[in-house]
Amino acid sequence: MKVSFKKSKNQGTRLNRRLARNANLQAEDIVKKLALTLTALTAVAMTATAAQADIKVGFVTSLSGPGASIGVLYDKGMKAAYAYKDKVGDETIKLIKLDDSSDPASATQDARKLIQQDHVDILIGTATAPSTNAMMAVADEMHVPFIAVSPVNIKPPKDGHLWGIAVPQTPALMVKVIADRMKREGIKTAGYIGFSDAWGDLVYNGAKLAEKEGGPKITTNERYARTDTSVTGQALKVMATHPDAVLIGGSATQAALPILELRKLGYKGPFYGTPAMLNADFVRVGGKGVEGVQVSAGPVIVTSQLPADHFSKKIGTTFHEIFKKVNGGDADDGFSGYSFDGWLIFINAAQQALQHAKPGTPEFHKALMDGIYGIKDLAGVHSIYNFTPKSAYGVDDRSLVVVKLVNGKWVYQP
Repeated sequence: MKVSFKKSKNQGTRLNRRLARNANLQAEDIVKKLALTLTALTAVAMTATAAQADIKVGFVTSLSGPGASIGVLYDKGMKAAYAYKDKVGDETIKLIKLDDSSDPASATQDARKLIQQDHVDILIGTATAPSTNAMMAVADEMHVPFIAVSPVNIKPPKDGHLWGIAVPQTPALMVKVIADRMKREGIKTAGYIGFSDAWGDLVYNGAKLAEKEGGPKITTNERYARTDTSVTGQALKVMATHPDAVLIGGSATQAALPILELRKLGYKGPFYGTPAMLNADFVRVGGKGVEGVQVSAGPVIVTSQLPADHFSKKIGTTFHEIFKKVNGGDADDGFSGYSFDGWLIFINAAQQALQHAKPGTPEFHKALMDGIYGIKDLAGVHSIYNFTPKSAYGVDDRSLVVVKLVNGKWVYQP
């Protein structure tokens, strides 16, 4: 009886051990499977996070409406910029493009859509001054950085800073440089005719400021709409003051309208303007009638004519090569260069911002804006850029040269 009892006890012990071992093996198997599952889930999560970390850029330009002749050039410049660099470190850049139809209301809607629905980290745009001002207001309200590629008049608030900067030379500087050339060539008086909008105001105000500083006396302030097809009345009023020269405050094809009308009426004096007239369509529409016009211009217009040690020579040459590759033609305007420089500014700021925050967050937006305001001596195709919270403009006199239209080509005038 005792032996039998002991045998049964040993058998029970062995059975319990086998059950325990099986249970341990099953537990280990479950743990391994859980570990593999967690690893897979972690990989998926990391992939999703990486996808969410793409830097999103919202680009608005005018591909339709009266500003389209300029807007398409900004678009071509952006294509070259994206081909030049589509990543910042390991972060991919997602570019989202919208057409504002040359309408400030549409530009406002586009800016809000890009921020609220597409969740962009930065805005770049647009082709006309009124629409650019509209986008700046949205960016400032929603605290998303904005890079303006159209010449606008930006006044920083008394408290804090704006959430945007302007790439182009200031309108006042554009006019000052050409006014200095007019003075150098003996021009004492100049009639003015320009757009009846924000751009026309900016050029006129710049001309009056130059006048106060010893530039030519401005004899008229005639205006016309971007959609007008005749300016005979305005041209007659300009001629009535017998000016030594005429300053044009229009842009692109519509800048040719008053020049052609004044030539038709017999005006023999010279014409001057701003970079807003550096457009192939202006040359095409104006033909022989606009030959000899002189305008202030970013050096990118005459890259091949610049000395080897000019700040714009190297990056400008690269820009022209990429532009031709992606657009199938030469960059013979100044507008596309503003888009390219805007991209350089963004890339430079993003490199700094990524050290402090992740894309898609308010912290990254702030870091981007801080990065832009911290830019020092960044060489672009138009200028050497230096920004501060106290100024939305980062250019100086080095950003402009004077060019003259000779046989349909812009020629550098030292």
